[in-house]
Amino acid sequence: MYLSCLNRQQISEEQAKSIALQRVRGRVVHVDLEIKDGILIYEVIVVTPKNKIYEIDIHANTGQILKVEKENDYD
Repeated sequence: MYLSCLNRQQISEEQAKSIALQRVRGRVVHVDLEIKDGILIYEVIVVTPKNKIYEIDIHANTGQILKVEKENDYD
């Protein structure tokens, strides 16, 4: 399953970072490529200048943002 999903990957990790940073300004601290609900996604973690943490899920085939979720703050 994972290998067949990888064969369909269209966007690069760098493109996923760029897409995430267009939605949430800050710096990327982590990127993971994983399967969620049968879809290959990039999970990008961004920390804003005000130390807010966001998880952005990006479809690895289309580059579409699937989810933007605010996580617990750094404090």
